[in-house]
Amino acid sequence: MKKLHAFLFALLVLVWAVPAFSAHDISIGQQEAAAASHAVEADTHGIVHGFDGSALPPWSVLPFAGILLSIALFPLFAAHFWHHHYPKVSLFWALAFAIPFLIVYKGAAWHEILHIYIIDYVPFIILLAGLFTVAGGIHVRGTLRGTPMVNSVLLLIGTILASWVGTTGAAMVLIRPLLRSNSWRHHKVHTIVFFIFLVCNIGGSLTPLGDPPLFLGFLHGVPFFWTFKILPIMGFVVVILMALYYIIDSFYYKKEDLSKVDNSEKEPLKVEGAHNFLFLGGIVGAVLFSGLVNLGEVSILGIHQSVSNLIKDAIIILMAILSMATTKSEYRKANEFTWEPILEVAYLFAGIFMTIIPALAILKAGEHGALAFLIRSAEKPAHYFWLAGSLSSFLDNAPTYLTYFNTAIGRFFPGQAEATAVAQLISDASIPGMHGLRYSDYLLAISTSAVFMGANTYIGNAPNFMVRSIAEEAGIPMPSFFGYMFKYSIPILVVVFIIVTFVFF
Repeated sequence: MKKLHAFLFALLVLVWAVPAFSAHDISIGQQEAAAASHAVEADTHGIVHGFDGSALPPWSVLPFAGILLSIALFPLFAAHFWHHHYPKVSLFWALAFAIPFLIVYKGAAWHEILHIYIIDYVPFIILLAGLFTVAGGIHVRGTLRGTPMVNSVLLLIGTILASWVGTTGAAMVLIRPLLRSNSWRHHKVHTIVFFIFLVCNIGGSLTPLGDPPLFLGFLHGVPFFWTFKILPIMGFVVVILMALYYIIDSFYYKKEDLSKVDNSEKEPLKVEGAHNFLFLGGIVGAVLFSGLVNLGEVSILGIHQSVSNLIKDAIIILMAILSMATTKSEYRKANEFTWEPILEVAYLFAGIFMTIIPALAILKAGEHGALAFLIRSAEKPAHYFWLAGSLSSFLDNAPTYLTYFNTAIGRFFPGQAEATAVAQLISDASIPGMHGLRYSDYLLAISTSAVFMGANTYIGNAPNFMVRSIAEEAGIPMPSFFGYMFKYSIPILVVVFIIVTFVFF
């Protein structure tokens, strides 16, 4: 069996390497020169660097599609195999891309791989692990009965909190109390799904602290409170989803066996391990520090990383260590805290980050890449809303946001300095010849969709996947990748987003 696996892997690499790379008209020497000179090396936050995505054909994203399909189908058709071997499946797809990529592009490929792991993956996992560890030490003790009203209040609190401590922070603080309050219920999958919709995504749309795309906009000159322009749209969507959730949960609540409810004396609510909120604040402060303070850069294996980002990562690790050292183990035990959810995220996203390289490179190439038709097709705010949102559902929403952010600037203010262009893009001035459209309408569409539509899939935003893992760890049979989309996000979210398009864009 092992020999068969090795043969199939070698065959895949050969079949993949020849058509996907070698037959394409590229200049390897130019790629290596770009990597060696770092002429267009990443800015402080690693968004633009030397790899030329216009050299990649569209089928170079096949390993990325492969790992997404694996995440979607294996748990459905081979659950036992997936549970025991998902790290190997992730590694398989990562190597299926990396080996031919390194063979053809050599130094440029090595530079690109190091770049995405040093600049993106490692800080990503440190942030998630830090929030996961600290939030795992906060235990809400007391009687919480999972009624439609109680669940709705928890969802609303998480939605409001997400814009100020981030979607991941809010999700990690509230998912366990929500699971415990509904532990007696048979029908609870829909509650976790709406938690992903509201707390893990839509709730993070009001400030740059809420979600990475908005933080990128803040770093590129969008004022901190400009994103409050999203409030009417967010309020509109939250009201619809909360009302819909209450109706659905009330319907299912009537089907529950109420004899399972513990009717003994109610225990008053009490937050144990509350000092972890200080560590949570430390993590949020570290993220803000990394975006506001410029202390220069250092080179790590030829990759330029900002000193403030390294300090941020160190602070997050310190907060996690302090949380582990100062929190009573009984609080984590009461939370049914295990490391499995964060390990699953780490393993699978290690493969996703590797295989996403060609997709992001092609996207960043704009009109010179294989996805040029997507860039050219964006004319009205509604187009930006759906194109940026659709890509944010499956790709990293941060570079997607930045791509369309720069597309809007290039369209309306070509050749202008970024500071000047951004100042005009956020204004409410009417665009000549555009029938009453304002420049800010475009940035509003991009910002809203990048945050909202991360809820369309499990991989659209990191906390989605982590919440699903925690729920499954608690014994809740969450829907598959496609089950989530076809049963929940498409019939609910997509319909709501269509309404949003007509009302606001």
